[in-house]
Amino acid sequence: MSTDYDVIVIGGGAAGLSAAGIATNLGAKTTLIERDTLGGDCTWTGCIPSKTLLKAAKVAHQARNGSKYGLPDQAIDIDFRAVMEHVRSVRQEVYEEADRPEIFEDMAIDVRHGEAHFVDARTVAVKQEDGSIKHVTGRYIIVATGSRPFAPPIEGLEHVDYLTNDSLFELEEQPERFGIVGAGPIGTEMAQAFSRLGSDVTVLEMTDRILENDDVELASMLQGILEEEGIEYQFGTAVERVVEEDGKIRVETTEGTLERAFDALLLATGRVPNVEGLNLEAAGVEYSREGVSVDDHCRTSRGHIYAVGEVTGRYQFTHMSNHMAKVAVTNALLKFPSSIDADHVPWVTYTDPELAHVGARAESLEEEGVTFETYRFPFDKLDRAITEGETDGLIKVHAKSMTGKILGASVLGAHAGELITSFAIAMRNGVTLRNIGDTIHPYPAWGEGTRRLADQWYVQKQSTTFTKGLQGIFGYRGPQLEYGPDDII
Repeated sequence: MSTDYDVIVIGGGAAGLSAAGIATNLGAKTTLIERDTLGGDCTWTGCIPSKTLLKAAKVAHQARNGSKYGLPDQAIDIDFRAVMEHVRSVRQEVYEEADRPEIFEDMAIDVRHGEAHFVDARTVAVKQEDGSIKHVTGRYIIVATGSRPFAPPIEGLEHVDYLTNDSLFELEEQPERFGIVGAGPIGTEMAQAFSRLGSDVTVLEMTDRILENDDVELASMLQGILEEEGIEYQFGTAVERVVEEDGKIRVETTEGTLERAFDALLLATGRVPNVEGLNLEAAGVEYSREGVSVDDHCRTSRGHIYAVGEVTGRYQFTHMSNHMAKVAVTNALLKFPSSIDADHVPWVTYTDPELAHVGARAESLEEEGVTFETYRFPFDKLDRAITEGETDGLIKVHAKSMTGKILGASVLGAHAGELITSFAIAMRNGVTLRNIGDTIHPYPAWGEGTRRLADQWYVQKQSTTFTKGLQGIFGYRGPQLEYGPDDII
């Protein structure tokens, strides 16, 4: 088959950059098409700016609470404009170091700037800046166009200058009263960041809790911490109407109009896939409002066309975009069967403390009739957490009692995003709690928490019957200790 390229990648975000990079490294002639700036949501409006803002807010919070570390508390005057300039400078640095077109051009990838759409199953048209259209053909095509913020059908919203993560990091003036619609990861992270920087934050959420996809107990613990920091939550609240008056945004909810208006309103209400304008029908690619339909090999309804990342609607994580890109290119170019690892997808909300999860939740295990035990280890018994004054948190693992096979894990605490990685590796590779407990961990490191959690499996396995047997055989004269499920050793 004669085509211009072995691989055409549409979209230059995390998924597209990974796909193009892997393809060219496997010897495929590759072109990458992006309508805006390379880097996508993660670099410009998502992971990088949000985590940079969270770090600045944490530094301010620690300074105000220096007495926690034996230092004087400091009154901090926030220069919000300078903070946001710092956020933008960091994301520019990431772009320069990792996402510039020249980096990929040096890898022999043809980087094209323009709007892309399918002409047929093998041909993609690129509308360039000067209005001209260039057609390119590909043996394989990978759709990686990402997603965008979802604006719910709220009366008056089109007349209000509301914020999403696409516009949030362009703010120059700090809102004194900041309203956030949605208590998912984005809403929760930004609530803490803006609160610590000095805004009066109110979060409006339709459900009865924050982070409904996370462990109920740990999410509740995190909610309590955020409320202690001054964040106000209005649960069971649906926004029905918004009105902008004198530069303020008044919100009307199912419970009536809130007593105060907001200087700024952030919609953190989910995302929708970018499928419009691709003319997927011309290629015979099936899609819906949820995104491009793919199987577990990232293959669409056309065998040579793949879709990866958030455009599929399956996962909203940069790390899953990278993973799906690897799966797609492996299947396309190596003909080696590779599937999405849906059973070991970690996710992290980067609040302070962080909340992370991988594997099955207790509710799903119970619904499936799986027998398991839950093992716990609190951060206030972890020496490294004590030395750093970061004792808020808990590690929870659901595992098989007999073998120690890990079924799911959740961590609330400092560095939870790093700690959850240990459990993800363990689950994927069949490493049990016994194996973790028998592995030497450095002391005093945060990772020791995973070993101490594994020790609880050993503790629960211990029985007085076993102890009596040892005493009978060897004549030992010590006590016959027995521990309950809530005892931490």
